Amino acid sequence: MPVRFFCTCLFLFLFLSAQLLQSPVVRGMTIGEEREIGEKLLYTVRSQFKLLDDPDISQYINGLGRDVLTVAGLQYFKYHFFVVASDEFNAFAAPSGLIFFFTGLIRTMDDENELVSVMAHEIGHVVSRHIARRLEKDAKVGAATTALAIASMALGIPGLSQGLMTGSLAAGQALSLHFSRQDEEEADRLAFTWMDKLRRDPRAMEQMLRTMRRITRYRSGQVPAYLLTHPDPEARLSYVQSLIETDENQKKHQYYRKIDNFDFLRFKYRILVQTEDPRQLRIMLQSVLTGPGSDQEKIMARYGLALLEARELNIQKGLDELEQVRRRYPDRTILKVDLGDMYLEGGQVDRALELLHQAVKRDPTDMYAAFVLARALAGKGEKNEARKLYLTVAREMPEYPRVYFELGRIESEAGREAESRFYLAKYYLYGGRMKLARQYLKNAARDEKLPVSMRREAEDILKRLKKLKDL
Repeated sequence: MPVRFFCTCLFLFLFLSAQLLQSPVVRGMTIGEEREIGEKLLYTVRSQFKLLDDPDISQYINGLGRDVLTVAGLQYFKYHFFVVASDEFNAFAAPSGLIFFFTGLIRTMDDENELVSVMAHEIGHVVSRHIARRLEKDAKVGAATTALAIASMALGIPGLSQGLMTGSLAAGQALSLHFSRQDEEEADRLAFTWMDKLRRDPRAMEQMLRTMRRITRYRSGQVPAYLLTHPDPEARLSYVQSLIETDENQKKHQYYRKIDNFDFLRFKYRILVQTEDPRQLRIMLQSVLTGPGSDQEKIMARYGLALLEARELNIQKGLDELEQVRRRYPDRTILKVDLGDMYLEGGQVDRALELLHQAVKRDPTDMYAAFVLARALAGKGEKNEARKLYLTVAREMPEYPRVYFELGRIESEAGREAESRFYLAKYYLYGGRMKLARQYLKNAARDEKLPVSMRREAEDILKRLKKLKDL
C-alpha cells in the first residue's frame, strides 16, 4: 500500500464533506456538529484500522496531550489522542479534538519533543478551526463520490483512490481540500509558542520537518500530487527555521528543560513490538545495542528485546532482559508492572501478584497496573476482586475494548450470561465490529434478565448509533 504523507489526511476531509455538505448552501459548522462528526469519524476509524489503545499507551500519549492543552487556553472540545497501527507516515486532526498518530510516523521519531511538536501542530489545526473553514469552501464535493473515495483510501486498495479522484473530482475541487499554506503556518506558529511555554526545545519541529522532507522526496514518485493535502515541507521548514532564529529563548543558557526519553522510548518500543516484523525489529534493536548511541538508548533497546522475547514466548529470556532494564531504572514503577505482566504470561501468577499489588498501592490511578493486576487476580481465581478492578478501568477508560471482553468472560463464568452479552456488545462496539455490536445491543435492550441500568445504556447507545448513521 503506497505511503501517503499528510499531517491532516484527505480521507478526513472527504469523509466530512460527504456527511455535512449534502446541500450546495454554504454554512458554518457549529461546535455540536463538529462533535457529532468527530464521533462518527472515530467509529469509522475503529472499523477500518487497529487502534493501539492499551492503558499504558493511551495514558502516555493523552498525558502529553494534556500538557500541551494546559498552555493552549480554553477549549471547546474534550481532546483524545489515538495511536493507529499503520505503516502510513501520517497524523491527522479530526473535528472535536480527536488526534490520530500512525505508527509509521512514530517509528521515525527519536525523542519525545518530536512527538509533542507534531501533536501541538495538530492541536493548532483544531484550535484554529481550519477543518470547519475548509468544509465551508468545499460544498461542491458530492456525497457518493466522497464515500467511495473514503472507502478506497481507508482500506488501502491500490489504484482505486487514484481512479476515483481522477474520474470524479475536478482538479480545482481536489486541490481545495488541502490545508492552505496560511493554515499550516498558523498551526506551526501556535505549536512553536506552546512548546516554548512548556520549555520544550522547538528545534524538534525543525527535525521532524527535515524527516518529513526526506520521506516526501523518497516517496514522491509513488504518491500522486493531488493526494498530498500537506503543503511542501520545504516551505514549512523555512518558516519554522525563521521562528527559531528570532526566538530570544534560544539564546538563554539552559532555558529549555532536559527531557528524559525513558517514557517515550518505552512507548515507542511497545508500539513497534506490536506492529513490526519481529526479525527486522530484532536487527534494528541489535544495531542500537552495538551502535554509537547513548546509554539510555542502549538500555531501552534491551527493553524492546525483552518485549520481543516475550512476544515469541521466550519468557525467561524476556525476564532476563527486563531485569537489566530494571537495574538501570530501579525507581520506575511501570517496569514492575511490565515485569508482573511478563511473569503472568509465563504462568508465575504469585510473583506477578506481588509486584502488581505494590504498583497499584503506589499509584491507584494507574489503569495499566490496575488492568494487569485484574488479569492476575482472575488467573488466581479471585474473580470478584478482578471484576472490581475491571469496572474501575472501564469507568476511567470507557472506550477500551479489551476490558469489556474480560468483564464478559468473568460474568459468563459466574453464570450471568445476560451481563456477559452486554459487555461483549461494548467490546464489539469499541473494537469497530459494528454489525455484531448492534446485534448484541439489540438483544441486551430487550433482555429482561439484564439490570435496568444496562438495558437503558444499550438503548441509549443504539439511539446514538442511529443518529450518527443518519447524519
